[in-house]
Amino acid sequence: MWFKRRSIFTIILLTIAVSISMKLTEFDLSKFRDFRNMIDFLSQWFPMNFSALPKMLEDSFETLAMAFLGSFFGLIIALPISFMAARNTSPSNLLFHTSRVGLSFVRSIPEIVFGLILLTALGLGPFPAVLAIMFHNIGVLGKLISELVESAEPGPHEAMRAVGAKNWLASIFSIIPQIWPNVLSHYFYRFEVAIRTSLILGFIGGGGIGQRLFNDFKTFQYSSVSLDVLIIMIIVVMVDFFGSYVRNKVI
Repeated sequence: MWFKRRSIFTIILLTIAVSISMKLTEFDLSKFRDFRNMIDFLSQWFPMNFSALPKMLEDSFETLAMAFLGSFFGLIIALPISFMAARNTSPSNLLFHTSRVGLSFVRSIPEIVFGLILLTALGLGPFPAVLAIMFHNIGVLGKLISELVESAEPGPHEAMRAVGAKNWLASIFSIIPQIWPNVLSHYFYRFEVAIRTSLILGFIGGGGIGQRLFNDFKTFQYSSVSLDVLIIMIIVVMVDFFGSYVRNKVI
C-alpha cells in the first residue's frame, strides 16, 4: 500500500511545523482582503518613465559586469579547490577535510555580509560587490563541482594513471570533459543568482541598477521603478537563454 501508518506520524509532524511557522511569521491571508492600497500603488508604476533609459542601460551593463566577474572568478578559483575537496582526487585526507571545511565556511557567509564588510573596508562602488559575489561563489561552486568530480566515471582516470600520467594531468583530461556540461549549467545558474545578488548589493552602495532601483524607490519615482524591474527581468531571461544555448552547444 502507498499509504503507511508512519505516514500519519509524518503528516502530524508537518502540520505542527507549518502551524508553528505560521504563528512565528504572522502568516495571515486575511491581510489581502483590501486590495485598494495595492491597486493604488501599482497604478503609479505606469506609464513607465523612459527619460532615464540610457542611464538605466548603463547601470544594467554595470550590474551584468559585476555578476559576470564575480561568477567567473569564483569558478576559476573554485575549480582547482573542488578537486582537492573531492574524495577521489584529493592528494591527502588532511587536504580533503581542510578544503571541505573551508568551502563550507565561505559558503555559509551570505553575499550581503561579505558586501557590508568589503564596502566598509574598500569604499562604495562595484568592486567590493564583485569580490562579495566571488567569495560566496567559490564556496558554492566548489561544493557543487566537487560532487560532480566524485560522481565521475573512474575508468578514464585510472587508465591515464596506468600509463604513467600524473594525477593532476589525469584529472584534467579524464574528469573535466565528463563534468564540463554540468559545470557550465551550475555556472550559468550562479550567474543568474549573482545578477539578483548584485541588485541587493546595490541597495547598500554596490552600484549598478540595484542602486538606481533603491534610489527610485526612496524618491517615490515609481514610473522609473517599473522600468528598472522590467530591465532586470529582461536581463535574467536573456542570461537564462544564453546559458541554455551554450550548454546545448557543449553537449
